[in-house]
Amino acid sequence: MDCEVNRESSNYKWFVLGILTLVYTFNFIDRQILVILQEPIKADLGLSDTQLGLLTGFSFAVVYVTAGIPIAWLADRSNRRNIVAASLGIFSVMTALSGLVQNYTQLLLARLGVGLGEAGGSPPSHSMLSDYFPEEKRGTALSIYTTGIYFGIFFGYFAGGWIAESFGWRKAFFIVGIPGIALALLLLLLVREPPRTQPIASTVSSKPRFKETISVLLRRPAFWWIALGCSTASFVGYGNGNFFPSLLIRNYGLSVTEAGIVLGVIGGTTGMLGTFLGGYLADRWGKHDKRWYVRIPLYGLALSFPLSYLTLLGSEPLYVIMAYAPGHILNTLYLGPCIAICHTLVSPAMRASASAVLLFVINMIGLGLGPLFVGALSDAYSAHFGDENLRFAMITSLTLGTSGLFFFWKAQKALLGDIEKAKSLSQDG
Repeated sequence: MDCEVNRESSNYKWFVLGILTLVYTFNFIDRQILVILQEPIKADLGLSDTQLGLLTGFSFAVVYVTAGIPIAWLADRSNRRNIVAASLGIFSVMTALSGLVQNYTQLLLARLGVGLGEAGGSPPSHSMLSDYFPEEKRGTALSIYTTGIYFGIFFGYFAGGWIAESFGWRKAFFIVGIPGIALALLLLLLVREPPRTQPIASTVSSKPRFKETISVLLRRPAFWWIALGCSTASFVGYGNGNFFPSLLIRNYGLSVTEAGIVLGVIGGTTGMLGTFLGGYLADRWGKHDKRWYVRIPLYGLALSFPLSYLTLLGSEPLYVIMAYAPGHILNTLYLGPCIAICHTLVSPAMRASASAVLLFVINMIGLGLGPLFVGALSDAYSAHFGDENLRFAMITSLTLGTSGLFFFWKAQKALLGDIEKAKSLSQDG
């Protein structure tokens, strides 16, 4: 079947969405496996919370976001399917190699390799899906794709905790890394590169230079407010999320397996639900007013903060989990709608690069600084709060994250004007 019929072939485009979501699932299995394993790794290698924050956050993010921009530039000019497959193969191999390390430096280098591989996954996938799905269904499609985060968390936490306690943390890296290599081969065999949609009479080059994309984005203030809003949500999500298993283990007495089951099942399922609902509701309510693509993240975060404070202040594991579940649904609404609406602010030929810029800001602030901030603050607080140091570090992070409400509020104020600018650009010529 010729790939030009992909738009009309409903079954095939949903099949592609499923494959790319599975790839993104492996992306997060390989990324989050370290989070559930960090307590046995900390004990084995004698690490501090600051070193854990560097491993799961900053060092990974620097490579991930720096490599993501040139890879996205390449994706806007070449075969995106091949880039995703190559990326999947690289980060799967590097995850497996993480099981061979003997010290902190070796583990750090292995995780840098994982970050390099994962950098080529999302921007090309975002661009492909925006070509397979029309604008009115794009939020739903991209939110379904984003549920791969929580499928990955589910399997990474659930399986990783059990494997670590049964066979040791090193074997866990081997077991989750090797299947990704086979999936990369299946991706090459089963998924076709879609044709790129292009507005009629567009003045934008079909292969724009990266500085052209930046030039367009600089004239879209809504894009930057959205990026900052997502970044602050991600700052809390990665910072507190990466240390939440440690909080359950240290402060509530759960084992690694128990923490993995709780966060894998509850965190994974609620995250999938929240992520899907974000895109679905944005597409449904945003048909006549695109501002809903930003209002849903705004309202979701606003409602989630009281529940998040209850989660961190709970005295018993049951109360913590009861507050965590609904709060997690609400604070995962944001990403799918935000990616989708940002794609309406640029031409189709700029989508991968726009996603890369968005992910650069999100991951540098959220993934890069979030875990490092919480880990360093936990070490600093230990002299003042004793065994409660990690809890208070996470509360501080959550409080800083409330600034995201302001950023999303500003984004929805600027959005309609920026959409009109994008339409005018594609109609000129």
